[in-house]
Amino acid sequence: MAKKKRECKRKMWLYALGQFLLVLFYYPVFRMRVRGRENIPRTGPLLVCCNHAAKRDPVMLGVSMRRQVFYMAKEELFRGRFLGGLLRKLGAFPVLRGSGGADALQEAYDLLDDNAVVGVFIEGTRSKTGELGRPKTGAALLAYRTKAPVVPVCITAEDGKPPRVFKRTIVKFGRPIPFEALEMPDDSSMQLRKASRKIMSEIAALRAESLEEFGIQPEGAGEGEN
Repeated sequence: MAKKKRECKRKMWLYALGQFLLVLFYYPVFRMRVRGRENIPRTGPLLVCCNHAAKRDPVMLGVSMRRQVFYMAKEELFRGRFLGGLLRKLGAFPVLRGSGGADALQEAYDLLDDNAVVGVFIEGTRSKTGELGRPKTGAALLAYRTKAPVVPVCITAEDGKPPRVFKRTIVKFGRPIPFEALEMPDDSSMQLRKASRKIMSEIAALRAESLEEFGIQPEGAGEGEN
């Protein structure tokens, strides 16, 4: 008899404890507000695609969601038995530089097959200014191979720069993008880039909405008006 697949990968106990403690710190210190949390499906595989402006972004994303988020991290951090084991319990998995990320992608496929949430910082590197960068195609490839829906999310500080202590920060989740809406008939480079730009445009829209909430007019807004 086939084993029944879980609707949602269970949260690790250490992750749950860390999440509880970090909520007590991050929400007041970074004056965090979460918008659109109801857009996060409670069950099933999920890709969460976020912008990346600060080292603390994985923590901010993690404390904003009820479900556990699993992330890729550089392989060097896993070489120590204690630290490597701790990182895995906190939801990280290694990616080897120069390998093209094949092993990490396979682990991401396995996690999504187990109905987990995989977090992807779609730009691939941090933005020093807080502005959005050019998206990489890894998230689109994961979506194509697993057919998992994508939830766009943007972390925005009140001045549009990377989040800092005592500066208001909004973590805003958009509506899930079904795989079909990405319109990828194949995983060619052209189709992956097209889908990546679509995801990034949703993140950009969330950022614009958050900046408007802070009373900042996003760049380009109002252009073409007489």
